[in-house]
Amino acid sequence: MISDGIMKTEKPVLIGRHTEKETLDHAYRAETAEFIAVYGRRRIGKTYLIKTFFKQKRGIFFHITGTRDATMTEQLDDFTRIIESTFYEQQLTITNPLNWKKAFDLLTRTIQREALQQPVILFFDELPWLSSKRSRFIQALEYYWNRYWSDLPNIKLIVCGSAASWMLDHVISQKGGLHNRISAQIPLAPFDLAETKAYIASKGMNYHHNQILEIFMVTGGVPYYLNFLKKHLSVPQNIDQLCFQNKGQLVEEFGRLYASLFDNAEAHEELVRLIASKHQGIERTDILKKSKLSTDGGRLKKRLEALEQSGFIVSFKPYGFTRRGTFYRVIDEYTLFYLNWIEPTLSTIKKLDKTTGYWLEKCQSPSWRSWAGYAFESVCYKHIAQIRKTLNISASAAVGSWHYIPKKSLDEGAQIDLLFDRTDGVITICEMKYTMQPFQVTKEEARSLLKKVAVFKTKTKTTKQIHIALITNLPIKETMYSEDIIHHRVTLEDLLKSLS
Repeated sequence: MISDGIMKTEKPVLIGRHTEKETLDHAYRAETAEFIAVYGRRRIGKTYLIKTFFKQKRGIFFHITGTRDATMTEQLDDFTRIIESTFYEQQLTITNPLNWKKAFDLLTRTIQREALQQPVILFFDELPWLSSKRSRFIQALEYYWNRYWSDLPNIKLIVCGSAASWMLDHVISQKGGLHNRISAQIPLAPFDLAETKAYIASKGMNYHHNQILEIFMVTGGVPYYLNFLKKHLSVPQNIDQLCFQNKGQLVEEFGRLYASLFDNAEAHEELVRLIASKHQGIERTDILKKSKLSTDGGRLKKRLEALEQSGFIVSFKPYGFTRRGTFYRVIDEYTLFYLNWIEPTLSTIKKLDKTTGYWLEKCQSPSWRSWAGYAFESVCYKHIAQIRKTLNISASAAVGSWHYIPKKSLDEGAQIDLLFDRTDGVITICEMKYTMQPFQVTKEEARSLLKKVAVFKTKTKTTKQIHIALITNLPIKETMYSEDIIHHRVTLEDLLKSLS
């Protein structure tokens, strides 16, 4: 990790993040002042991205990190000490400013005096914590960006926050002095499967693709979680140590994670639990009926938006759904794994011996295989771009799902978890299968798929051609039935391909 001050030139390791690096490089090379907003949930490497990228660049790197629940006086003291160490190598003692406006005045005069001939990166990390109540931090930032910093071409201002909704409301979509001032935004997400594979390989671990998928279904590709994997342990042993042993790093991460992102974490946790209880999604009106902590429609809307902006849930409207309303589904792998596997055993975990091997037994059980099928669907939703590319489906095709619950006992129901409504007269229905052995379409499986297609065509009255695509974690074992009814095949190898 770099130190504040003059940036060093050794080349660090930065897995993936190709689009983000291009954005930062463009800003660094620009002959104008640049203002970049970076946001994304905790643990995904926002700070690491910025520090690692600029570590190999020429210039001065001023980095302050907000401290949760610190007073403005404490934050200003940190700010002043960082000015001393960054610009004066602690050879000058500066009196603490009384407020943020005076602090930014001090910073501005220092830059004008000491650093006009080289790039100056101003990195304000954990911005929501710097901008404490009644501190008027944002108002001071607005003033100094608009009045001074935006006219200094060597200034590259980067603000960063874990609370995505706060960053969007107070910085990116702000209607005040920062309106339309952002040069670029970087919504940082966890690693995808390809980046997870590259990260694991960088740690010297030679896992096969299905093992990487298993790790992903537990960690969701969060770099901080992946960093705890140990080379000398198998995948089940790693999961056991992280999630099912007393003091395991992910045993109590759920509560810490939500508390760090949301002021009213209990209400957000309640919503996540409600949504996670319905594997195929739940309508907003049903959430409002069942929630005890979000009984007001406006408050519920804001909390659902915050959860979606942070990457925990996704909103969608099923194909052909004509009524007003939105459905929600949990897509964060760690959250799903915690609620289904860790939380029910918390009291037991605290008693477990370090050599228990609890997960080694559980991961062989029918309940795990059944749940993994649902988790695999969540993984597929996060890799729609890879699926599109493999199926050669254009970006104009609408992505959706569909289900029909029969009102009469003799009627046939059907559930389609993923479909592409294409503009070339075709609807591609995707059937996702997680199996322990290569999947094969049997006579019974073929009959079930064709029945599902028939119900879909009857109930939606679509006149489009229907294609069936199989998405599997293992290679498909071809049969006479698969050759006959399956139009396209997507495997885990396709999901693991990098898009860059």
